[in-house]
Amino acid sequence: MQGAILVLSGPSGAGKSTIISNATNSIGAYYFSISTTTRSPRNGEKNGREYHFVSKEEFETGIQEGDFLEYAKVHDNYYGTSLKPVQKALNEGKLVIFDIDVQGHRLIRQKLGDITTSAFITPPSLEILSQRLFSRLTDERQVIQKRLEVAKHEILAIKEYDFLIINDTISQATEQFIKVANVARLKQSDRQKDSFLRQWFAQS
Repeated sequence: MQGAILVLSGPSGAGKSTIISNATNSIGAYYFSISTTTRSPRNGEKNGREYHFVSKEEFETGIQEGDFLEYAKVHDNYYGTSLKPVQKALNEGKLVIFDIDVQGHRLIRQKLGDITTSAFITPPSLEILSQRLFSRLTDERQVIQKRLEVAKHEILAIKEYDFLIINDTISQATEQFIKVANVARLKQSDRQKDSFLRQWFAQS
C-alpha cells in the first residue's frame, strides 16, 4: 500500500480528533503528524504526544535549516511539521494525516501537492460551533471568542480543499472521513505515473 498525505483543517471544536479516533480501524496504517510548537503545554499535555514543545530559538533555527515541511505563526506562537517522520511514514506506505490550519494546507500543497488530499471539517454553522466550544468548559471566554473569529476567516477557504465534511453527527462525519481517507491512498504522484508510462510502453 502506497504512502499518501491527507490534510485536515477546520476550527477548534469541529470534532477532528474524535472523527480520526473513531475511524482508526477502517483506514489502514497511518501516522498522525505531531506538530512542533513554541507555545507552553496546557494542563495534561505531554511533550511528544500532543506536540513537540520547543523554544522560539530552537524553532527559528529549524526554519533556517529547512527542517520544516510547513510552519506558521498563530497567536504569537510558531507551529510547524518536521520533515523526517513524515518521509519515514510515507516510505513505509502509511497514510500521513495532518491536522493543520489553512496556511499550512497551502504550504503542503505547494511542496507535496501530487500526493496530497485535503478535507475541511466543520460544524453545520457558526452558532453550533460556538455552542460546542462553550460547552467544553476548557477555555476562557476571550480565548473562545478569538477561536470563533479565526473560524469565520478560515471557513472562507473551503474551496481550496478537495472535500468538505460537515460534522452534524459524529457517526455520519466519521463515515465520510473514512471514504476520504481511502480515496487519498489511491492518488498517484507524478513520479508514479511516469514509472507506469515507462512500464506500459516497455511491454508494447
